Amino acid sequence: MTVTAILGDSLLEAHVKTRENQREEEEERFNSSPPPHPQTLSESNNRPEYASFFAVMGASAAMVCSARRAAYGTVKSGAGIAAMSLMRLELIMKSIIPVVMAGIIAIYGLVVAVLIASSLNDDISLYRSCLQLSAGLSLGPSGLAAGFAIGIVGNAGVRATVQQPRLFMGMILTLIFAEVLSLYGLIVALILSTK
Repeated sequence: MTVTAILGDSLLEAHVKTRENQREEEEERFNSSPPPHPQTLSESNNRPEYASFFAVMGASAAMVCSARRAAYGTVKSGAGIAAMSLMRLELIMKSIIPVVMAGIIAIYGLVVAVLIASSLNDDISLYRSCLQLSAGLSLGPSGLAAGFAIGIVGNAGVRATVQQPRLFMGMILTLIFAEVLSLYGLIVALILSTK
């Protein structure tokens, strides 16, 4: 046998022994550490880094949608009030009710957005975050519909009240039923965000 063959065999044996020693050490480490708790695994999988994104989107949907249609309701009703005040100036304070009711829709959005934002933290679960998203999405579109209805009813109702004052109670009742649309969304959003 040559010297290189002897050296090669001894190097190969040394390498095999070190690999076997490393494998044994890894097996000992693996066997000595306790298995992870099943709840810990599910919690880590249930709290991804992007979970808070859904809660933030819920707060944004609640605030943006309700404020947008509250602004629409205010503008449409304000246009009716301006047109009405040219004919009967004494009815301005009585006709401001649609503007107030449109502003209440934005307050609903603010309440839900603050509730969602106050529950945000670093380790929010995906389930909780999706609940917050659904809370915002239950209030947002209902606020959109209510603001749209209040704007149209307020504009037409204020203009009609000038010509026939007895229509005032009918306008108020219609505005109340339009406002209730967003109140239903608020109730569902509160239930979902506090669950």
